Amino acid sequence: MKAIDCKNVSVVLGNHEVLKGIDFELEVGGWTTIVGPNGAGKSTLIRASGGIIESSGTIKIVGKNIEELNHRQLAKSVAVVSQKPIIPMGMRVMDYVLLGRISHLGFFESERDQDINAAVLALKSLDALHLVDRFVGTLSGGEKQRVVVARALAQDCPVLLLDEPTTALDMGHQQETLELINQLRFDRNLSVLSTMHDLTLAGRYSEHLAMLVEGKIVAEGSAEEVLTEPLVSLHYGARVRIIEDKEGPIVVPLPK
Repeated sequence: MKAIDCKNVSVVLGNHEVLKGIDFELEVGGWTTIVGPNGAGKSTLIRASGGIIESSGTIKIVGKNIEELNHRQLAKSVAVVSQKPIIPMGMRVMDYVLLGRISHLGFFESERDQDINAAVLALKSLDALHLVDRFVGTLSGGEKQRVVVARALAQDCPVLLLDEPTTALDMGHQQETLELINQLRFDRNLSVLSTMHDLTLAGRYSEHLAMLVEGKIVAEGSAEEVLTEPLVSLHYGARVRIIEDKEGPIVVPLPK
């Protein structure tokens, strides 16, 4: 059984076919990152995999067809961190992170101690506990991103979808966030599907990469197999040098 199993998945937005017959699998406990140039369909694949947008073909989450899951079942199966999350105005950080616990509560049930503890632990792990009483709308871009990731972690799902999770984070918090997610893979057997524009980070933290170009996967495998000078130069339209390193390939842009 796979954490995510996509078969012949296509997505049409307006009159444009964004994803074109994607076949894709995410192993249980694995971390796969989708890379590719802007407009390739990376965010669309994340949203389709999380049941946020309609798609054709078949998507299964931990063996269950996504179309057969109701909202509560889906929220218990997969947590999504969108690139541009919708955050309610006038909401404090703690209340926002606790939204991740809704699927664990009965109808009309208030948050329990275990829900509060899950939210606190998620915030603390992301160095954001000091923000607990702030209004989300007053946070900086980096602070807001950490709070959004905390809500997803508090949701406590077997599958985590991350669309550009390090956006707006400084270098230190980028590393802390990715290290935490990697540790959670081992602690919780968490399965992670992410997108990243930073190819070096993608190669260092992900076990598996898939390069998406114009709605189709053109290459997949290890970082060393996907992040090659010919592939990156061809599909990104950039001159690059790939430096081999024990932690993963380092992608260095070169002047044209």
